[in-house]
Amino acid sequence: MSDRDGHPVLHPTRIDIPFEIRLYVMTLLNQTLACTVDLRSQVKQASWNVKGKEGAQLRAVFATIATELDAYTDLMAERLVVLGGVALGTTRTAATHSKLPEYPGTITAGEAHVLALAERFGPYTTALRDAITHASDVGDADTAAVYTDISRGVDNRLQFLEAFLQP
Repeated sequence: MSDRDGHPVLHPTRIDIPFEIRLYVMTLLNQTLACTVDLRSQVKQASWNVKGKEGAQLRAVFATIATELDAYTDLMAERLVVLGGVALGTTRTAATHSKLPEYPGTITAGEAHVLALAERFGPYTTALRDAITHASDVGDADTAAVYTDISRGVDNRLQFLEAFLQP
């Protein structure tokens, strides 16, 4: 959120993190929030369109993953607001700010969906670990902890996707 001159506007808070650091961390959180909203929509795309003998099983797993990603967006949004910022989590914001590749719209086979999701979870997990480092480097241990919690869950989901793809 910016004022008329393009300067960032923060809500008042008594948190003792300097303005510049809060602004940096909020930019980081909003970037991750955009990617998470995008990833959740891609998981839903897979869930809606998966076909084949594993379709029902994969739909259930994809629904669980989407629910987890919803919870992660809430964690990021809550941290943004605590820092005095604004969570920018609309679908339009995600579409313009996500760094994830677009999901292929023509696949239906279960294994193809799992592969497409694994190809998106991989860079997402890397971005989460980078965010842990960035938040730690500026001294925001609480934001680093939020990212660490999310990273653990996402790593587990990536491991599931990769295990499914094993011969």
